[in-house]
Amino acid sequence: MNIRFWGVRGSIATPLTNADLSDKLETALQAALKAGLTSDRQIPDFVRSLPWHIRQTAGGDTSCVEIQAGDTLMILDGGTGIRRLGLDLMHSYMGKIIEAHILLTHTHWDHISGIPFFVPGFNPNNRLILYGPFPGLEKRIRGQQVPEYFPVPLPPAFQFVQLKEKDHFQIGEVRVETFPLNHPGSSHAYRITYKNKTVIYATDSEYKDVSAKALKPFTDFFHNADLLIYDAQFTLVENIEKEDWGHSNIFYGIDIALESNVKKLIFTHHDPAYNDKKLWEILQKAVEYLNLNDPESNLQVFLAYEGLTLTV
Repeated sequence: MNIRFWGVRGSIATPLTNADLSDKLETALQAALKAGLTSDRQIPDFVRSLPWHIRQTAGGDTSCVEIQAGDTLMILDGGTGIRRLGLDLMHSYMGKIIEAHILLTHTHWDHISGIPFFVPGFNPNNRLILYGPFPGLEKRIRGQQVPEYFPVPLPPAFQFVQLKEKDHFQIGEVRVETFPLNHPGSSHAYRITYKNKTVIYATDSEYKDVSAKALKPFTDFFHNADLLIYDAQFTLVENIEKEDWGHSNIFYGIDIALESNVKKLIFTHHDPAYNDKKLWEILQKAVEYLNLNDPESNLQVFLAYEGLTLTV
């Protein structure tokens, strides 16, 4: 399976500000002076040597992940990141029919607000199937495009498959399972398996009781996943301050991944208040925590950013 991230923010889209861009440029130029660059040819290597939070950005679009499993195209959530994914699909398919299976975790705005801007939807020959294990899927999605909220109704290319809680089904050769998470208004994880490889998408969940007994239903669902995409919007302190807001943190994520025997763990759903430097510091803390608690572990941890691609 090939995975690509198109939106990694939580709550609300958060574009890079001019102030943040200026800080990045100033820091890079200061480093260039210290490095003593004397030729244009040195610039590419110099840029690659800069810390991640200076040369790149996590991005500002909200939740959207693309998975290509053989001939099956799946899209996890329809946050603002799905707009650019739609443009990319229109370019890569070059007029051919697009069939996409869009798995929605829940219908909070940061997970569905990009759907009205998904350009493939305006071609009635395309087949775009929306799935959701929460009640009233079709009513909710159509509801955000009534005239009071949006000038254009949901196009006919969209179809709906109403799932049940803890459902399991096939999309071609891909097996999909759902599992309820702890989030206000409900949210659901997806377990996606193709040719003995498994990806778990578990965004928007809070784990207030972190005892082994309380976590067992989740660790059983996550068990032996090749990749776990995990909501780590808050710091540990924020998880206490914002109890019942429905999000988690890097430390619980690592503990759960280790208990579940996960191979790769990706933190996503970044807080809109965090700039790239803050996110990079959070990742470093995650690596330190992992090395301290289980130095022999083979678990790999990553920070999600727009454009990140992986193959499992």
